[in-house]
Amino acid sequence: MNVSTLALLALGLCSTAATAASFRCNNDLVYVGDSRATVLQKCGEPMVKDSFCKAPPQTVSTGGQGTVVNVVPCENVDEWTYNPGSGKFLTTLRFERGTLAGIRDGDRAK
Repeated sequence: MNVSTLALLALGLCSTAATAASFRCNNDLVYVGDSRATVLQKCGEPMVKDSFCKAPPQTVSTGGQGTVVNVVPCENVDEWTYNPGSGKFLTTLRFERGTLAGIRDGDRAK
């Protein structure tokens, strides 16, 4: 690898959003892969709950009888936001198919 490739790689790593694999709440940790029930038991009710429908990728195939678009129902996604306290970062937990799929830090709590 040459120097310019390493520099581009380092720049790319610095520009990605901050994500984590675990979140501390109530003297316990929750991890990506935990169920909603486990997170609720360890962390309690979130400050904000949001749900939305994430559209899966559509597949299009063309054949002898025209174009066929395979429509798949959307996937329900839940996002729970926790406020860990003044001066700390708001944390959003993203659930897909009932499992913790991502942990994202937001703005500082006031």
